Amino acid sequence: MNLQNKLTDLKRQALSEIEQTETPDKINEIRVHLLGKKGPITEILRGMRELPKEQRPEVGSFANKVRDELTNAIDEQKEKIETLLTAKRLENEAIDVTLPGVPVKTGTPHIIMQVIDQIEKLFLGMGYQVVDGPEVEEDHYNFEMMNLPKDHPARDMQDTFYITDQILMRTQTSPVQARTMEKHDFSQGPLRMISPGKVYRRDTDDATHSHQFHQVEGLVIDKHITMADLKGTLAKIAQTIFGEEREIRLRPSYFPFTEPSVEVDVSCFKCGGKGCQVCKQTGWIEVLGAGMVHPNVLKMAGIDPEVYGGFAFGLGPDRFAMLKYGVDDIREFYLNDVRFLEQFSQKG
Repeated sequence: MNLQNKLTDLKRQALSEIEQTETPDKINEIRVHLLGKKGPITEILRGMRELPKEQRPEVGSFANKVRDELTNAIDEQKEKIETLLTAKRLENEAIDVTLPGVPVKTGTPHIIMQVIDQIEKLFLGMGYQVVDGPEVEEDHYNFEMMNLPKDHPARDMQDTFYITDQILMRTQTSPVQARTMEKHDFSQGPLRMISPGKVYRRDTDDATHSHQFHQVEGLVIDKHITMADLKGTLAKIAQTIFGEEREIRLRPSYFPFTEPSVEVDVSCFKCGGKGCQVCKQTGWIEVLGAGMVHPNVLKMAGIDPEVYGGFAFGLGPDRFAMLKYGVDDIREFYLNDVRFLEQFSQKG
């Protein structure tokens, strides 16, 4: 049998074997066996040494053609095998979209953030802006612009975390108000703002105190602002957080940055003012401090107190949450006990 006949028989047998192959490993074995340096094609071509010189080009060309045909057949079969395997895998892994999904457990805002969000929503609806500021603050903005010079005895009311002589962890969100008053252009309208955020004081943590807590302070500066405006705003806060039937009362007090200053009580939402353990039998619960902005505060911000006046108030969302939900230990808010926090999950 001449070499071309041997190559023809080899091609026929190889094509049949390739067509019947069903796995990637097997098709790779056939490739190595047929087309490798020790394969049958190479073995047949070794016999070309015995052919006359004029026949060698024809046989060599035929051998290359057979090699190319087998190579293409192997590649096609390999692609066919991979396509079938992919289709089979997709069929086995198909997802039945009609099956019920696995419920995903979602979180909810922390109870303190829920109270802050409620307060922010109230004041945004009243045309206030919500302003943020640095928690690492300058003494100048935290104290001096709030009418608390270096030797002022009221500084003892706030035991402070000092970083340097002039840099501290803010003890209140009032410095946000000071910075905003400095920048505000009253030709564009009055200043109405609240400044929620974390504050820090050197305090011993117990059921009612924490070295880190939250404040929301509010400020309005405009012409012809009166105590009546302040009282109406405070009543709206109390009714929004504690219920529409709540009433407030103002008691004289002292704060360096307001004059006159008041403590604000709300009628007890537990007993309706009749007297109970929550209000200590008084019918009233102290909730925040407020007052008319001190003229010195306005002057230090570059605002003429003869033209402009205003009111300010400061409340603690932590205390509001404790009162509203009957929590008797402020530390519960920060222990991250999911069993406790889940009681205050927002609905809807």
